[in-house]
Amino acid sequence: MGFYSPPGKKVTPPGSDQADTLLNEINDRLDQLEKAREEIQHLREEYLDKLAAVSGLTKEEAKKILLDEAGKSYAADLAKLVEQTRQDYQSRASEMAREIIVSAMLHGATDYTAEYTVSTVTLPDESVKGSIIGKEGRNIAMFEKATGVEMEIEEGNTIRLSSFDSLRREIARRSLEFLIKDGRIQPSRIEEVVAQTKKQLDTYLIDEGRKICAACGVYNLHPDLIALIGRYRFRFSYGQNLGIHTIEETKIGVQIAHELDLSEELTQMVRLGCLLHDIGKVITEEEGTHVQLGVQFLKKYEMPDMVVSAVAEHHEDKPFSSVVSRIVWVADAISGSRPGARYEPHETYVKRLQQIEDLSKSFPGVAEVYAFQAGRDVRVIVKPEIISDAELTLLVSKIRQELEKHAQYVGQIKITAIREVRATDITKAK
Repeated sequence: MGFYSPPGKKVTPPGSDQADTLLNEINDRLDQLEKAREEIQHLREEYLDKLAAVSGLTKEEAKKILLDEAGKSYAADLAKLVEQTRQDYQSRASEMAREIIVSAMLHGATDYTAEYTVSTVTLPDESVKGSIIGKEGRNIAMFEKATGVEMEIEEGNTIRLSSFDSLRREIARRSLEFLIKDGRIQPSRIEEVVAQTKKQLDTYLIDEGRKICAACGVYNLHPDLIALIGRYRFRFSYGQNLGIHTIEETKIGVQIAHELDLSEELTQMVRLGCLLHDIGKVITEEEGTHVQLGVQFLKKYEMPDMVVSAVAEHHEDKPFSSVVSRIVWVADAISGSRPGARYEPHETYVKRLQQIEDLSKSFPGVAEVYAFQAGRDVRVIVKPEIISDAELTLLVSKIRQELEKHAQYVGQIKITAIREVRATDITKAK
């Protein structure tokens, strides 16, 4: 059994005289080693001092010169390595971007469904058709007048409800289903049920809003926000339902955030930004672009600044201020521009614009009407000799009422009337 003692310390274990002698020898050797170590350290310091005196450099200066020389020697090799690495990542950048986007799109599949311009109601049996039609078609006429939709009774047990305004169509569908269950289908009862259904609209919108929020993974929003999100279900843009677009975009945006390994807080900001980016499209009570309306509305409910900025920047009206805004923009572009996402027949588009222009032209004193921005902006040029300045405001109000009653449009239409008086004269030729 041996004993270890650090330099400078004596070890005195108990034992016999032989053990004491052995221990003394060990201690003597340790003392000799310690003296040798101190002598070597002294010689090393003298050697370094002599080197510094000969070279005229301190230890730190010499170290710096060596490092600089090594850097110069290997600078070319390091530059080649950096450039090669940069080229490798650059060549892989497009491939990596495609992989991220494709992966995000795979996660964007949604089973949320929405009808475009037609809703169907299945009748329990053929006998109900007579009650729906009514004597000389009075029930159908009253139903179409009260709801603003067209009703078509097809062969079999199916009724088609047609309207460009999906919110009206949903009210009509719910009203018709209630009337069929109730069994009392007559003009006065139809008016009563449709009126009740319109009053219950907020409840329907909250239900739809909760479904969309749940599909996007967002909870605990203000009830007013949820009700407004519920309108997504009944809003279309070039044939793409806003509810489906929002769910799809949110899933894509969140997946991109995960691929980029963003924090949970930033991922939640992406989720909210995608969910709320088009909320201005369903605000019809105020004037302004959907970006402006959305920003104003979200500020009112004190949403996070990063989310408000994402909404303000998702059409590149302003420079991107964060990675959240960039992801929301990318996800919106992917969902909106993918093949088959948005579609509207050319004939339907032209027919809608023509209808808006014809309705506006039907008033006396209107010279020309031009519909812009897919029918959302209407310019009315009047004849100044027929329409005075005072009558101009009244004319705009009448055109608005006519378009609200009969025009097929989604969102809101801005009507601008122009009355211009010109005086022209020609000089005589010399």
